[in-house]
Parts: sequence; C-alpha cells; structure tokens
Amino acid sequence: METVLLIIAAVILICIFANRISGKFGIPMLLVFIGIGMLFGSDGIFKIPFENYDLAETGCSVALIFIMFYGGFGTNWNKAKPVAVKSMLLSSLGVAATALLTGLFCHFALGMELMGGMLIGACLGSTDAATVFSILRSKKLNLKYNTASLLELESGSNDPFAYMMTMIILSVMEGGGSAGDSALMLARQLIYGEGLGFLIAAAAWLILKKFKFSIAGLDSVFMVAVALLAYAAPSSLGGNGYLSAYIVGIFLGNCSISGKRNLVHFFDGVTGLLQMMVFFMLGLLAFPSKLPEVVLPGILIALFMTFIARPVSVFGILAPFRCKLNQMLLVSWSGLRGVASIVFAIMAAAASDFREYDLFHTVFLTVLFSLLFQGSLIPFMAKKLKMIDNTNNVMTTFNDYSEELPVQFIKVSIHEESRWNGMQIKDLDLPPETLIALIVRRSKRIIPKGFTQLKSGDTAVLCAPAIGDGVAIDLTEVYVTKGSVYCGLMLSELPPDNGNLVVLIKRGEQVIIPRGRTKFTEGDILVIKSAEER
Repeated sequence: METVLLIIAAVILICIFANRISGKFGIPMLLVFIGIGMLFGSDGIFKIPFENYDLAETGCSVALIFIMFYGGFGTNWNKAKPVAVKSMLLSSLGVAATALLTGLFCHFALGMELMGGMLIGACLGSTDAATVFSILRSKKLNLKYNTASLLELESGSNDPFAYMMTMIILSVMEGGGSAGDSALMLARQLIYGEGLGFLIAAAAWLILKKFKFSIAGLDSVFMVAVALLAYAAPSSLGGNGYLSAYIVGIFLGNCSISGKRNLVHFFDGVTGLLQMMVFFMLGLLAFPSKLPEVVLPGILIALFMTFIARPVSVFGILAPFRCKLNQMLLVSWSGLRGVASIVFAIMAAAASDFREYDLFHTVFLTVLFSLLFQGSLIPFMAKKLKMIDNTNNVMTTFNDYSEELPVQFIKVSIHEESRWNGMQIKDLDLPPETLIALIVRRSKRIIPKGFTQLKSGDTAVLCAPAIGDGVAIDLTEVYVTKGSVYCGLMLSELPPDNGNLVVLIKRGEQVIIPRGRTKFTEGDILVIKSAEER
C-alpha cells in the first residue's frame, strides 16, 4: 500500500509542476498529463500494467460529472446570453454535422464499416472547453465579438450531445435500436436530463438560500452531493446525466448564493485533481507501441475534422447570423478534441465486440494530434485573424474572474455619530482612486449615485486599487490572555514606541476595526502588522 501511495503522490506532484510549465509555454494541459501517464504505463519507463477499460470508464465518468458541473458553474451567463443561440446550435446541430461528416469520411475514405465510422465520429463530435480556456487564460487572450463566451458555452454544452449520439449508435450496433427506439432514447435523454436538471437546481438553490450550514465547508460537501444527484437521478431514468449536471452548474453558478468564492476555490482544486487523474489514467491506458498501427487513419481523421468537417459545420450555422469571417475561422480552428472524446471511446471499447477496431487508440491519436497541432496554434491564429481584443479581460467570461482583478473591497459601517451619516455621495471627501461600489441598507442592495444619501445603519462597500505584486504585508495573530500586556488596555494606551499596528480584532464571531478607545479584552485575537525587521 505504501508503494501505491508513494506513486500517487509522485504523480500528483509531477502533474502540478507540469501544469505550471504548460501554462508558461501555452502547451495544452491535457497533452502534458497524458504524456506523463504514457511515461508511467506499460510501454513507458515505469511499466505500470493497466488495461482495464471498465475501471477507466467508471473513474473517468465520475470525474466528468464534476468537470461538467463546474464548467457550468463557472460560466458567466450575462456574458454568454447574447451568444446562447449560436452556442447551442453549435453544440447540437454542429456536433451532429461534424460527427456525420467524420463518419462518412471514415467509411468512404478509410474503408471502415459505416456504423464503425459513425461511432468514431460521435466520439469525436464534442470539443474541449478546458483545453481552449487553459490556453486563453495562460496567454491572457480575450477575443472579439464575444467569441470567448461563444466557445465556452459551446464547449461546455456539447459533451452531452456527443454522449447521446455515442449511446444511440452503440445501441444500433448491438442490434437493439430501430429508428423509433433511437428517437425514444433521444427524447428520454433530453426530457429527463433537462427537466430534472432544472428541478434539482431550483431545489438546491432554495436550500442554499434558506439553510445555514453549522460547520464551515459543509456547503462544499452539499454541492458535491448536488452534482452527483444531478447526474444519477436522470441517468437512472434513461436521461442524460451530463446534461443535467451542466444545467445545475450553470443555474447555481449564476444565482446569488453565499460563499460562492469559497465554492470556486473548492471546485478549482477538486476539478484540477480530477483532470490530473483522468488525463493520467488515459495516458496509462494507452500503449504507444500500438499507435503506429493507427497513426495514418488518426492523422487523416484529425486533418479532415480540422479543415473540412468542423469548418463546414461552423460556417453552416454561423453564416446565417452574419458573423464575421475571421470569427468563423477562429471558431472553426478552436474546435479542439479533448478528454470527453477519449472517455466516450473508452465506453465504446468497454464493449468487447468493438475492440477489434482499436477504436480507443484511433480516437486517442486523433485527440493528441488535435491538441498538439490546433491547440498550440490558437494564440497564433487569433493574432493572424486579428481576433485579439486588448480592451477587455478574458476572465470576465467566468464567474470567478474577480480573483484576477487588481482591486480590493472594504466595508464601512455608518453609525449615528459617523461623519458620513446624512451626507450625499458627491459630498464625501474620498481618498484618491476610491469608489463607493455598493450600499447595503436593511438587506437591500443599492447602487450608489451622486445624490444617494448615506444613513445610519448603512454599510458602504468601498473599492480601491490593490497594492500590487511588489508589496507584501505580513500579519500575525496575538491571543489576548488574562495576564497579557494587551488585556484591559485601550488602543490609545499602547506605548507609542511599540512599533506594531493592530489591524483588526476577532472577538468570537465579531470582527472589529479598532479605534483609539477600543479596549482589548480576554479572549480577543489581535491581527497585527509587526514592525519592520531590522
């Protein structure tokens, strides 16, 4: 057991450091993690034997639940709404058209059986949002015409449609599906997936709104349960669990719920770990020695999808909307194949009847080529097509983008004796580069204007630039005991040569910004900015 844990720890650490390298050089993260998996696999240096498609399918399917849920949770609907119709058409009709054209190419050009070719097309029908946006984030690239939101919403929502196509084709290949059966399966997938998705999302939102968790962090545990329920409930009825998980994520991510920032941090870590696990497992499952056998069909499929199938689908859907030519070209180029395609290939390969086609390695190599060729050239293509928007930040397409902004927010409470009580915003003598961003008055949120008057009981939220990367502030905590030098003293009674600044006092659940007459009591926790080291 110790050996297994050592290997797991080593793999996670290697993946973390490799992720930094990936971000620095713009190499798709998926490609790096798969490479590490191949390094540890049967044909690699460490020779770890792994060819269990059923286990890989289970692990990858569970990981996809959270990846898709968080993909929806992080989508900024206000940014995505203007391009929602285009995105949904690309994620449904676009996936179907791309899969159909790819399947016909596999049949007529590569000599595969028609349904076998269609299965490959279905597996490769979806695009990978995580890879596209890891590149855009790492290079700080925002795209014109709201293209970043278009790609995000399309990539996040097209996996369920590719999954449905894969399941329908597998059912037909197994001899259990007529046209009517396929239509019924599709209807169940959509009705149960969408219907239960919205119901679960609404119920979860009401619970989060009304119920206060007694222990910090339980809200994150609750969201894990919601994500699992969002998948399992419709799936048990024949619905599309991935579609449901995505809907629940996008619904909750755009609701006003407390602790959203903590949830973002939690799911950042969870999905990051799951992506490492999935990508590593896929690399472990692959045998590099088998890739030469499929290198020609894999590359030909990738080239056909890049230069024919994807552009035909994109232009056919976006041209009626009179989209710019350079936008359609970049959207076509950004249709990277990713982890979902390989996971769907594992699902197909788990059925022993189809392993003779080596479907997994064919799809695997096509995805690798797509990531290496298309993914690495996205920044170059965006620049050449004049699609880079330097007036905006790509992080605004995500719900967690505020973490990237160089601003700080502070809270000021207005009391009866406060100097600001009764004053209008325009008459306040605010420090330079400071703005009152919000006023909270008896749970009502007010966007302030110049003539807005502050009243006793108001809470004003001030916004100002952050101090920047070059300045660090080190804070320490001091617990006030009965015999402490602080106990019983007021702030103004501290020796002037003390050299320390008491920034705030934590008294139970109360946070106090100290003033001269504030008295320190036993049990207080003082947060102190210490004197500069000599």
